[in-house]
This record gives sequence, C-alpha cells and structure tokens, in this order.
Amino acid sequence: MAVQPEGTPCWADAMFADVEGAKSFYADVLGWTFGESLAEFGHYTQAYANGKAAAAVSPPMPGEEGNPSSWCLYLASQDTAATVAKVRENGGEVLVEPMEVGAFGTMALARDPGGAVFGIWQGNTHEGFETEMGAPGGYCWSEVFTRDAKAVDAFYPAVFPYTEQKMDEASMDFAVFQVQAQPVLGRMVMDSDFPPEVPSYLNVYFAVPDCDAAVARTTERGGVLHFGPTDSPFGRFAVLGDPQGAAFSVIDVTTTKGEMPPMSPVT
Repeated sequence: MAVQPEGTPCWADAMFADVEGAKSFYADVLGWTFGESLAEFGHYTQAYANGKAAAAVSPPMPGEEGNPSSWCLYLASQDTAATVAKVRENGGEVLVEPMEVGAFGTMALARDPGGAVFGIWQGNTHEGFETEMGAPGGYCWSEVFTRDAKAVDAFYPAVFPYTEQKMDEASMDFAVFQVQAQPVLGRMVMDSDFPPEVPSYLNVYFAVPDCDAAVARTTERGGVLHFGPTDSPFGRFAVLGDPQGAAFSVIDVTTTKGEMPPMSPVT
C-alpha cells in the first residue's frame, strides 16, 4: 500500500553517463549528499537534502547508454499493475512493465498520449520523498509540458483520482491536477517558444533558499539557464539544464510576488 495518496508525486531519479560528475554538480547546486551506491541495483545512489531522501542518480541501464539524461518523476500507486492497465486503456504507452525492486517497492515507466514519460511507484520499504515541501534541496513541484492538452487532460484523471482546475487567464493555458483537493501536478501547453524538436516532458522543481545563487552555481559548473529567474506568486524560479543535459527547475518559495491566479474547476 502506497503511503502517499494515489497519483501524488513521490520520487524522482535520473540516469547519468558521468554519475560522479552529476553528484558533484547537484551537491554544489542543491546541497545534496549521497548514500552508498547499490551495485545489486545498478549502482543506484540515493541523494539526501539535510539528511532526508530527496532523489536518486544512477548510470544508464544496459542498452540505454546513448540516451540523453533527464529527470523522471514517479507518481504513487497502490497497485502498479492496475495503474499500468489504466495507462493502456486510456491511450498511454507502457515503456517498462511492473518490476519489483527488491523490498523497496514496484516500479513501472509509462508515456502519456502527449509524449511525456513518467514513472509509477508502489512503495514498500522505500516510500519516496522524505523532504518536506519547500525545504531546501527537496522536491517541490512538477508540471507536464505538452502540445496536446486535450489528450493529457483526459488521460491523467482517468489513470489517477485527479480533479482538474484551469487558470482563468486567456493568455496562458495552464491547469492543475488535484488529489483530495490538494494540487499535485501542473499542466502547461508548449507554445511556439518551444523548438519543435523539444518533446513533451515533466518538469521537476527542487526548492532552493536563493534562486539566483542556484542559477549562478549552475552556470559556473557548466550548466545552462533556459528561463528566468523570474518572480511569481508561487516563488522565484528558473529553468536550468545540468552539464549532462538534464533539465530541472529551482524555486525559492519564500520569495513571492503578485496575487495567486484564480482557478476554475474543469467539469
């Protein structure tokens, strides 16, 4: 039984050709420390923010050495097999069938109808994030960036017990999926500002105490600034890329500007 409510983001990980380089980069930018590399699980290495489990890094699995690095967000499931069946029934694609990971839990990987890849996690001894929302170095938020809002808006509430609200703003097509009346996942439409070769993806935010300082450390370490820093009612944030090409965002939730945008239920 998953500790997190069904559909709640519960974990994030990424594969890197240069794992030691990734560890050094994220230690500098997000303040992470790292646990022991688990050889029996493909040298999967857990990251910690102030001693609490925050994410994980690993080398590519055999056959995936040439794939670009990217962060994968896992959504909580109480029954991975049942969730995978719903993915198929609602136009998604299963990339990795449900697979037990020792006593830690059961995972699967899927792709939504818009093309964004996400993970499914049924926790056992590993329940997921230990960090608190907004705590420095910890997971904070995520958004599905898609070119097919209609398909995605139908897909996720059919797979998970989501309700949906849309922002009352004509210039931006942004929606939020909720679980038990709590926002858990955003949905943003990719417009002409996104190059056509950029695929749909899930953008993962990690909290930082100072957005501008995190941007400076990223660029000093060979990463790139894709967007921002910019102020919002949710915090000051920026979209970054690490030196191995994995995109992620940072946000300082203590520095906010403006009023929260009004939202309306999607019926």
